[in-house]
Amino acid sequence: MLAALTGLGLSTAAGLNAYIPLLVVGVLANLTDRVRLPDGYAWLSNWGVLAIIAVLLAAEMVLDKVPAVDTVNDLIQTVVRPASGGVVFSATSAAAELDHSTWMSANPWASWLLGIVMALAVHALKTAARPVVNAGTAGAAAPVVSVAEDTGSLGMSLVAIFLPLLVIVMLAVFALAAWWTVGRVRRFRARRARPPG
Repeated sequence: MLAALTGLGLSTAAGLNAYIPLLVVGVLANLTDRVRLPDGYAWLSNWGVLAIIAVLLAAEMVLDKVPAVDTVNDLIQTVVRPASGGVVFSATSAAAELDHSTWMSANPWASWLLGIVMALAVHALKTAARPVVNAGTAGAAAPVVSVAEDTGSLGMSLVAIFLPLLVIVMLAVFALAAWWTVGRVRRFRARRARPPG
């Protein structure tokens, strides 16, 4: 169960920002015993790879705070964020050893698929909400929302690794926020679709 919660938390974080959970997993794998990368994922703890991820993170953090540019960035990230979700979910599946579970290790495709689906769902919600936020605030809220997403990604990544049981609570909060956001997006689109007058 801990493996699944860690993977779900990290892939949720990847849906908000592809590079934060990758960086957190890689750095913690280097500096602590908390993250043990399985065979085939040692590259994620390579300092050269982490430097490249850090540069991509810096670019993402700048681009995501500029109205209209954030929408283009989200389109590009449609491939990157789900892929990142698959990587972090499967890279941390070594936690399955703590659960004495062999199913995840016997079926590596499952961790990839779960990570991709979770990150893609979060990314889709983010991609749908950001243009509405930008239009509703004339772009003024883009930096604020972006900082909140980055903070949420970092927080979810750390909780997933250090307190995986809290992922359940954070996912419930995220589900409520998603429900509220979808309602706002629908109402905004309905208002725009109405003829003037």
